[in-house]
Amino acid sequence: MRRKDIDGSESVPSFYGKELRWKREQAGLTLQQLAEGSFYGLSHLSEIERGQRRMPQDLAEHVDRVLKTDGFFARRCEDVRKARTKGHADYYVEVLELEERAQDIEEWMPDVIPGPLQLEPYIRAVVHAAHPSEPEEQTAEKISARQERAWLYEDSQGPETWLVMSELVLLRPILGAEEMAEQLAHVVDVARHRRFVPQILPWNVGTHPFTMGTTRLMTFTDAPPVMYTEGMYSGQVIDEPGTVRQYTKAYDRLRAAALPPDVSLKMIERAAEDYRSGKLPCGLEHHSLTEEQPHQR
Repeated sequence: MRRKDIDGSESVPSFYGKELRWKREQAGLTLQQLAEGSFYGLSHLSEIERGQRRMPQDLAEHVDRVLKTDGFFARRCEDVRKARTKGHADYYVEVLELEERAQDIEEWMPDVIPGPLQLEPYIRAVVHAAHPSEPEEQTAEKISARQERAWLYEDSQGPETWLVMSELVLLRPILGAEEMAEQLAHVVDVARHRRFVPQILPWNVGTHPFTMGTTRLMTFTDAPPVMYTEGMYSGQVIDEPGTVRQYTKAYDRLRAAALPPDVSLKMIERAAEDYRSGKLPCGLEHHSLTEEQPHQR
């Protein structure tokens, strides 16, 4: 089978990865041999060569020593970091680093579908709502940056993800009917084919945890858990153990208040069908979904 070549013109990470492969093969080394003596495995290096992962500074210094490249890769780390964060807010840069290493992600979305699940029309609508006057070039950068994060939900090797969304996300038509139908159908399709568990919190559930903005909890195999909370124009990563534990327990209560995953998936699917037929979704109380399976608390 012919190995797929890397197009180094696609992006800075792709250029960087292609150069790494060329230097490694020129030295007559396998990925395993290059990884020896570092804290990283061959799959990590392979993803860097394909332009899919940023090279950490310590690994770049290791590669420079092994390949005798006189600090070339260490000096380029900052270029790659800037390329991968282009189109993202400054406060989100640390989250991009963390989500690449996350083993599990638990997320609460009260207003919109998560970015990695958004299709282009939905991304554009959300971006324009927050930045109505920005140039098209900047909007295009944000759309591209968000699309590149689709792997979080679609890649079978990505983190296991548990998502709780407010029912209002389904009821609020931020796009035309056909585009909303396509967007929600995409969420259903990804949920059926990946390690992505959806739950819907009914709009009329009453008081519940996380009545503020977006919240994400991330756990790792080699580091303590962290949480991230975001508003319209700001975000904060919190790693203080006591606070993270409080948020984790609150998220458990949120999941208990939400509908079961199979019922939630049917709700998303039904909303997509409603939009496709030209109707606005009419909410939980008008559907028979809860009669098919009682709301379990």
